[in-house]
This record gives sequence, C-alpha cells and structure tokens, in this order.
Amino acid sequence: MQKTVIAPRIEVDKDVRFGKPVIAGTRVPVDLVIGKLAGGMTVEQVMAEYELKRDDVLAALSYAAQAISDEQIRAVR
Repeated sequence: MQKTVIAPRIEVDKDVRFGKPVIAGTRVPVDLVIGKLAGGMTVEQVMAEYELKRDDVLAALSYAAQAISDEQIRAVR
C-alpha cells in the first residue's frame, strides 16, 4: 500500500477507491464530499454521515477549488 499526500488532508492510494483522491485516513472520496455539499447537505450533515471532521470537509473544498483553478478550458467552435 503506497499512500501519496497530494494536498493537506487529501491522499491517493491505488488500492483505495481506484486511486481517487480521498480524505486522509478514510475511504471517503473528495468528489463524494463535494457532490453531497452541492446536493444541499450541510457541512455538519456531511460530517455526521461520513464521520469526518470540519477540517476534512474544508480540505475537500480547498482541493477541489485548487484542481479547478489549474484547469484550462479552450473554446471550440
């Protein structure tokens, strides 16, 4: 098992969730946390549902924001 920390509180491991970014020490994928928040769950509800700390949820948001800021989109006609 080889875990790689890719951001504060975020790690990847090819043997956990097919190498998707997860909250460190859990099997909870970052995209799941973001999706639940986007779907209307509160931070507190996500924390309770997945046994996360507030810092875990905020780390997922921070990682997602960074990933989007690095993205380049080119208009195609």
